[in-house]
Amino acid sequence: MPTIFLTGGSGYIGTHTCLTLLNAGFNVIVLDSNINSKKRALKKVLEIYKLSSFNFKNQLFFVEGDIRNENLINEIFEKAKNKKMPINAVLHLAGLKSVRESINNPLEYWDVNVGGSIKLFRCMIKHNCHTIVFSSSATIYGIQEIEDSIKEDGSINPINPYGENKVTIEKILKNIFDGSKENWRIANLRYFNPIGAHSSGLIGEEPRGIPNNIFPYICEVGSGRIDKLQIFGRDWPTRDGTCIRDYIHVMDLAEAHKSALDYLNKKDSEFINLNIGTGIGTSVLELVKTFIKVNECNLNYEFAERREGDSYHLVANNELALQTLNWKPQKNLEDMCRDGWQWQKFNKEFLENTSSINLQKLI
Repeated sequence: MPTIFLTGGSGYIGTHTCLTLLNAGFNVIVLDSNINSKKRALKKVLEIYKLSSFNFKNQLFFVEGDIRNENLINEIFEKAKNKKMPINAVLHLAGLKSVRESINNPLEYWDVNVGGSIKLFRCMIKHNCHTIVFSSSATIYGIQEIEDSIKEDGSINPINPYGENKVTIEKILKNIFDGSKENWRIANLRYFNPIGAHSSGLIGEEPRGIPNNIFPYICEVGSGRIDKLQIFGRDWPTRDGTCIRDYIHVMDLAEAHKSALDYLNKKDSEFINLNIGTGIGTSVLELVKTFIKVNECNLNYEFAERREGDSYHLVANNELALQTLNWKPQKNLEDMCRDGWQWQKFNKEFLENTSSINLQKLI
């Protein structure tokens, strides 16, 4: 069975991707510092996997550590090889991810996100692993003043350190691809707005403190943990005055990672940038109203002043992903709202009743 090294695998996108990889027949080695995540989420991944599979032979290993620890990454590659399960490819999701924090603490973001990536890439070269799917972001496109969907060759103009980090890592990977004598296979997946959770309600987004993204904020308000949702701006040039975004179900995003791996494995050499979204624009107010309708719940919200740096319209042109990958989004906005709320309702029980399943240790 092929072995995938998944950095940041305990996080929101990482856990859902981990489950998808296990179900697809991969062994998975997760590296995560658990600064912004909890390894108990991986126990829930195993619980879902074993419940859904009659033949759960694929293995999940967990290593707690920092992406900047080059010695540790080298040891992971060596131990995997010694266990006769050499790492075939890397899915690189590890990193700090708050736009606001990146503005307040840019050095930490450059050190972790870019510095850590360089050390990972160096280890890949040392161990002759030349296939990687990188977790990039639509933030690299910056502020858009157009209502057209964004293509991969659109203007790249990030307006915060987090977006700059993503662009820089993409550039480093392109430099490696162009300058190496080896055949590299690289896919940069530019996520738009992942929301929702696994339909079981056992894994989902669990931000620390006040959420940075709108959907967990909506869930917190719906549960009563936060009093009121603020919608920033009601005078944007859109159909209802609120910003338009491209929301994608996290399980569809997870499937895109697996499809990207499948695509790369068929190539001798490849470098590709792919927008991962639905191509459908949904206003913030439409998202809120859909959440209320689907889940039959109350949601207190109010309109506030526009936030500096917001684009009023940010929607993916996903035609390249649809044409290139054996993939397309399967879930709609109602599914996203329903599954996300299911996770929120189970969240308290999840926190109090951690699975008794033990994670395998590679090191």
